[in-house]
Amino acid sequence: MGTLILGAGPAGLTAAYELHKLGLDSTVLEADPRYVGGIARTIEYHGYRFDIGGHRFFSKNSEIESLWTEILGAEMLTRRRLSRIYYRGRYFDYPLRAMNAFWGLGPLETARCILSYAVARARPVRPAASLEDWVSNQFGKRLFGIFFKTYTEKVWGIPTSELSADWAAQRIKGLSLPQVLREALLPKRFRGDGIIKTLVDQFRYPRLGPGQMWDSVTALLRGAGHEVLLDRSVTSLRWRAGRIEEVVSQDSGGGEHRHHATEVISSLPLRDLVSMLDPAPPEAVLAAARALSYRDFLTVGLITEGADLFPDNWIYVHDPDVKVGRLQNFRNWSPGMVTEADRTGLGLEYFCFEGDGLWTMSDEALIALGGSELEALGLCSKADVVDGLVIRQTKAYPVYDDSYLQRVAVIREWLTANIPSLHLCGRNGMHKYNNQDHSMMTALVVARRIAGVGDLDPWRVNTDAEYNEDWSDGEPDPTGRQVPLRRPG
Repeated sequence: MGTLILGAGPAGLTAAYELHKLGLDSTVLEADPRYVGGIARTIEYHGYRFDIGGHRFFSKNSEIESLWTEILGAEMLTRRRLSRIYYRGRYFDYPLRAMNAFWGLGPLETARCILSYAVARARPVRPAASLEDWVSNQFGKRLFGIFFKTYTEKVWGIPTSELSADWAAQRIKGLSLPQVLREALLPKRFRGDGIIKTLVDQFRYPRLGPGQMWDSVTALLRGAGHEVLLDRSVTSLRWRAGRIEEVVSQDSGGGEHRHHATEVISSLPLRDLVSMLDPAPPEAVLAAARALSYRDFLTVGLITEGADLFPDNWIYVHDPDVKVGRLQNFRNWSPGMVTEADRTGLGLEYFCFEGDGLWTMSDEALIALGGSELEALGLCSKADVVDGLVIRQTKAYPVYDDSYLQRVAVIREWLTANIPSLHLCGRNGMHKYNNQDHSMMTALVVARRIAGVGDLDPWRVNTDAEYNEDWSDGEPDPTGRQVPLRRPG
């Protein structure tokens, strides 16, 4: 019966592609009636293309880089990175550059930041339990307040003092004020061999956006006889005696579909997956799943007059006076993302919770808000906006609060003991806020375990997409990290 894969995002489709290369059959179920790619899909609107966020294709793992090349070849462009931070009416280079930051902040504020960093190094917070503690230890309280706090709280909707330090350790590990200064001031030959993802100055990108990657994988799978079924929302997983006996899905017309497989791979949100199990797990497992939190997200895609509004790929907006958190200029990601030479496609990203005031605003109101905020930021006049759309994305970010690890551990332990034929991978499938390459690596590990050609634990895949990490402070890495080796042959 093969393997049934729930979700056609980067993790699900990578698992299917790897199983195909290993000679095994699979079927993929995807709820979206039109698009594959999950949060890495690309929406087409009147010939313009909009990402759900921005998706750099960069990995420290050569296997993932080779896989991208294998799938798209010359359609993968190499792009120079330009990103900045907007703060107090000024633009700062990001990654931070010493002289740019100095002139932007002024000598007095720069001196305060250096003093704040010295205090942090002399009296670091131990243990660094929250994101605020962790970043302040790396940069000092003052730089944390300028360049991290406002944007991070826009993203998560909760104070940085309530976010787990594990998020920062996972996403910006290795980055500190001395490292930023080395990158800004020293020639490359004096910087050492380490590459910090946050600081890379170029990346690859599909000519027609990240969705092109996953459309291509889907076409390859279907061409080889594997099913990728759209408009299939999973409603139930019926299990007995250690295996999933039947998965039930529903299409948008209300039709019910039943699927059978020897193994099941899920990249669905962990909270949803647990609620679909029939019979239901014990109450302690259900309670752990219900307590998992997510941050939702919407993109206001605007088509504007003008080809060169600003040079950046994206801008982080650290300004509490506007609601937008980040701006994407898709023309600068790839010329193939726009169709008219004198117009630009922009993505304004708003972080929210499903059902809150932003989420429930009408599309017309959100498009008007986007135009007004572009004008407030001095990027263009709201009269320059000629068209727009709104893309809503639920469960975009699994929240790392102070007890998420314990909740995930309860669920993992029960699933491993009771349904070993159910395998988890990907960002939401594992409740790990990781990048696309890491999601793909967890999928490779799972597919190889099913095929019997690998025994790595997907939960120990390194979120930095390279090697086992040594935490120099002696504390265990609570997320666990390991990388799949290149498949023989």
